[in-house]
Amino acid sequence: MTTAVAQAPRTDAVERKTVDVASVSVVASDDPRCLAFLSEVPGATPFHHPSWARTISATYGLRPFAVVLTAGDEVLAALPVIESRSLHRTRRWVSLPFTDACGPLASTPAASDALLAGLDRLAGDSGRELEVRERIDAVGWQSAARFVVHRLELDPDPDALRSRLRKTQAGRNIARAEREGVLVRPADRDADIQTFYDLHLATRRRQGVPVQPRTFFTQIRNWLIDQGLASILLAEVEGRAVAAALFLTWNGVTVYKFGASDPAAWPRRPNHALFWTAIRESCLRGDRCFDLGRTALDNQGLRAFKASWLATEQPLSYSTLEPGASSGGEGLPRRTLGFVIRNTPALVCRRIGESLYRYVG
Repeated sequence: MTTAVAQAPRTDAVERKTVDVASVSVVASDDPRCLAFLSEVPGATPFHHPSWARTISATYGLRPFAVVLTAGDEVLAALPVIESRSLHRTRRWVSLPFTDACGPLASTPAASDALLAGLDRLAGDSGRELEVRERIDAVGWQSAARFVVHRLELDPDPDALRSRLRKTQAGRNIARAEREGVLVRPADRDADIQTFYDLHLATRRRQGVPVQPRTFFTQIRNWLIDQGLASILLAEVEGRAVAAALFLTWNGVTVYKFGASDPAAWPRRPNHALFWTAIRESCLRGDRCFDLGRTALDNQGLRAFKASWLATEQPLSYSTLEPGASSGGEGLPRRTLGFVIRNTPALVCRRIGESLYRYVG
């Protein structure tokens, strides 16, 4: 089981007694007790913060909540959840859709076990399939490795980290971007959000995948950027934006979530300039971890790019209570959709995303 376990000043006997009188229930995703718990337990990432679930909810009209284990007013374990629907209108509980990884967090191993048992009962009583975007090794759960993640342990001194990177491919490309005059700045104007979205739309079309609705990034600004939980960086060459990236930040962890760029500018290495700026800012902020995001197992090029930052590659499994009900995966429908998106105007990519993206999270 991969749930995080915080240090607790309880003896095993006291812990067991506390959990024995605890109960599992559903609460609002922004319940103050839940947020206070998540802010203190090890392992919480920006995806666990209620503002991320609220962003998804406000965009797609989905119901966010949290499943918690409580003893009195004390939260002992928690899992953010969103109820979504498939194209066939089947209701599912997911932690969380449109999210790289988001598993249950618990103060103790006993609390973790009790939360998982309660999740099993709640999902069964509601008739919902339950998917958790983390590997769970417990009876009844089916897990499948579908991605990898790359995580970089940060140094408080960014110059020390830059020195370690100097002889790597990433380090050489950072230096090249500097020689090429690539400048990185925060997207702090209204027009910058549109610039980011235009680059993002072009990138998704090139990749043959639907683009998120424009309103998704409006909600990101409302619920995350304006709250200091996210930022967008733009890389410019001669005053023109040629690359952009969105990063989520909370609880000592920065996560790379979306990136977009103009292929014509790749020789100038704007993406390396973006990542180094974000990593440097994370070091100065005192973050302990920089998460370069999930990558498909068969995307060897992207895996090599992320590994070049000296990040550790780790498998990312998703778990479900329904045997064989792993979501996603390639197939003829998805390949056909990709062909359509790549070979039609950008407006088609945007319209497909507006119509279907809520079902593919």
